Amino acid sequence: MNVTNFINLFDFEAHARSVLSPDVWGYVSSGAADEVTVRENREAFDRIALRYRVLAGVETRDLSVELLGKTIGYPVLIAPTGFHQLIHPDGEIGTARAAAAAGALMVVSTMSNVRLEEIKAATSQPMWFQLYVYKDRGITRSLVERATAAGYDAIQVTVDLPVLGRREADIRNCFGLPTHLRVANLEAAGCDVLSAPAADSGIASYTTQMLDDSLRWKDIDWLCSLTDRPVLVKGIVRADDAMQALEHGVRGLVVSNHGGRQLDTSIATIRALPEVVEAVAGRVPIILDGGIRRGTDIIKALALGAKAVQIGRPVLWALAAGGQVGVRRMLELIRLEFDLAMALCGCTNARSVPRDLLVLP
Repeated sequence: MNVTNFINLFDFEAHARSVLSPDVWGYVSSGAADEVTVRENREAFDRIALRYRVLAGVETRDLSVELLGKTIGYPVLIAPTGFHQLIHPDGEIGTARAAAAAGALMVVSTMSNVRLEEIKAATSQPMWFQLYVYKDRGITRSLVERATAAGYDAIQVTVDLPVLGRREADIRNCFGLPTHLRVANLEAAGCDVLSAPAADSGIASYTTQMLDDSLRWKDIDWLCSLTDRPVLVKGIVRADDAMQALEHGVRGLVVSNHGGRQLDTSIATIRALPEVVEAVAGRVPIILDGGIRRGTDIIKALALGAKAVQIGRPVLWALAAGGQVGVRRMLELIRLEFDLAMALCGCTNARSVPRDLLVLP
C-alpha cells in the first residue's frame, strides 16, 4: 500500500472500512447507541468559523508545545486505544515508532496487545500510560508501578468508564479478540483473555468482570500516591468535575467523552472545553480529545484554551493502511494541515493562539 496517495485522514477511514473485517471495523468505528455523540464530536467543529488575520508575517512558525515539562514537536497526542495488533502486526510498537518519528506523543493503553515495557523501550521519546482501574487493586497498583519503572512520563487515568457504554456494533458482532491476541499487560494477573462470547460483546463482559465501577474521587488520591509521575484524568466535561480533580492532586485534564463510545447524546468535547478551561484558569494543562480530523480542528481547540489534542480512531485507520508507515503518514498529514491553518490564520506560535480567531455558534 502506497500511503503517499492518502492526502487526508478521511482517506485512511475509507481504506480501513474497505479492508477490515466487519467485526473489527465495528469495534474501531462505532459508538454507543445511536452514535449521536460520535457525529456531534465531529460536526461541532464545523460549526465554529475562523476569523483569520492577514499581513501577520507568518514566515516563521513554532508548532511546539510544552506539556508537563516536556516539549513535543506539535500539539498532537496519540489517544489511548487498545488492540493495535488486531489491525496490523506492527501493533503498538509500530505506532510508538511512528509517533516518535513524527514528533507526536503516544499515550499507551492498558488494553495494548504488547506489554507496556516493550512499547516504552521501542523509542527514546516521551510517552504516557493510560490506566483503567481494576476491581483487584493489586492489579491497578502493579500497572502504575510498572509504568513508573518503565519510564513513562505521566499516567492518564480514564474516569468515564464505570460501566461500558452499549456499543451495538460490538454486540451484533459478538466482538472479542482472536485467540492469538491478548491483553498483554494483564497476562501475569490472568486477566489477558478477551474472547468472543456466544452473545453480546467480549469487551462488555470483560469490563463488567474486571473494571471497578465503585471509583470515587478519594481513589484519585490513592492513585497519585503510587507514583511520582504526574497523574491526569481523562473523561472530564464539566467545570465542577474539573475543580474536583484539581482538589485531588491531578496535574492535567483530558476533556473527553470516550469518542462517543460511552454515553450517547453526551456533550461534544469542543463544546465542553470552554467551561472546563474557565474553571481551571491555567492551573493545569487541558487536552481536548474527540473528533479531531483536520488541522483547523486543532487550532480551534487551542484557541479555546486546550494545550494539545488527542487523536484516536485515525491512528487505527492508519494502521490498517500500512502499520507504522501508515501511522507516520497520517501524523505528518495532520501536522501539515495544522501548520497551514496556523499560517492562514495569521498565527506564529502554537502556545499562544488567540480566542478572537473564532466565531462560535
